[in-house]
Amino acid sequence: MPQDKVRNLASIRPMARFVGISLRDLVVTSAPIVLITLVVICAAYWFVRPAPPDTITITSGPPGSNFLLTAQKYQKYLALKGIKLRVLPSEGSLDNLKRLKDPKFKVDVGFVQGGVSSDSLDPLVSLGSMFHVPLLLSCRSDVPVNFITQLSGKRLVVGPLGSGTHVLALALLKANGIEPGGATQFLEIGGDAASQALLDGTADAAFLMGDSATPAVMRKLLWTPGIRLFDFLQADGYVRKFSYLEKLTLPMGVLDFGKNVPNQDLHLIGPTAELIARSDLHPALSDMLIEAARNVHGKATLMQRAGEFPAPLEHEGVTISSDARRFYTSGKSKSFLYSNLPFWMASLVDRLLVVVVPIIVLLIPGLKLVPALYNWRVKSRIYRWYGTLISLERSILANPSPEERAALIKRLDDIEGEVNKMKMPLSYAEQVYVLRDHIKFVGDRYRQGGEAQPNT
Repeated sequence: MPQDKVRNLASIRPMARFVGISLRDLVVTSAPIVLITLVVICAAYWFVRPAPPDTITITSGPPGSNFLLTAQKYQKYLALKGIKLRVLPSEGSLDNLKRLKDPKFKVDVGFVQGGVSSDSLDPLVSLGSMFHVPLLLSCRSDVPVNFITQLSGKRLVVGPLGSGTHVLALALLKANGIEPGGATQFLEIGGDAASQALLDGTADAAFLMGDSATPAVMRKLLWTPGIRLFDFLQADGYVRKFSYLEKLTLPMGVLDFGKNVPNQDLHLIGPTAELIARSDLHPALSDMLIEAARNVHGKATLMQRAGEFPAPLEHEGVTISSDARRFYTSGKSKSFLYSNLPFWMASLVDRLLVVVVPIIVLLIPGLKLVPALYNWRVKSRIYRWYGTLISLERSILANPSPEERAALIKRLDDIEGEVNKMKMPLSYAEQVYVLRDHIKFVGDRYRQGGEAQPNT
């Protein structure tokens, strides 16, 4: 090869490397948008909409009581929906309320009859009234007992401590001037022990309700000769006096039309049982519990009409939760998913939606900005060299010493070499070549100490 051609090839400076696209620039440009989206997704996933647990704990009542039997019916219904309901026996309404108010006690909901507490129950909320809890006052007497004052000086079963029966019995007795410490003896027992005391003559009367006695015990007393069911002739007055009570009627002959039991209409009184929950109960579980209550209590019984319960009835001290009120108003679950899909699947889809929404809201619009940001990032690398070139040219024009001028010219050669080593997208080749021309122009102009001469 001719020597002059070799010298010409050797004089050719290396050229910038061009690629179709700079993956590094693309990653650096899009990474902040993707990272912000991931942070929002994680925050929404864990904090905005936590997954509803598949287990609920309910505090109910004593073994065999109507409260516990009702909770077991809820348990069977919820099991069909994929939800496990843990049923904890208790002493009754007052015990349930204490458990719910104690943050250290692991319980979510519980049955509490109206009137057991006159204090505010915040932050507890009600999911509604579930059913009537009639008070059955059974008396051992050969003659009718029509007024509670007739029980003064007697031996009275008032239900165990912690039960709603105990609270209501003491309230009614006090309203009639009968209080502990006097001639009247109070027996704080319930269930089978209460009925047995009445049957064997160690008690004269017994206050029995659904949170302290089984339905079987109460039926047994109704059919026992010598045991009379108290007829609350003053029922209207008691309902006015105690706002949480309701007047109920046991129609004549309804228990046995052939034997005409009872032989007359009996007036009863009683509160309603409310399903009380902690305020952090997940909305999906609130809906499921009310659905279970509708399934269990929606039919007509001796004491209620069809569709009467559950109902959004509020009593002193506790308010209906916003989720429960919405359910009663709309008649359906808050979420279409939980209404139409198995619980586990609805929970999964619900949480996936939390991921999809931030992607739609943040990631997609953000990615539309990537081309502009990418363009700015690549061009900024070219503009940076222009800034360096202008600064160097100003230094040369400031009449530096010969040594300083030589150093500046050397720096100009270094700049040209670094520019030639840049890895740039092919679409920016024109800007790179223009930059190289400008570097060459500055070098030709000042390399020999004078201005560049035009080509001839």
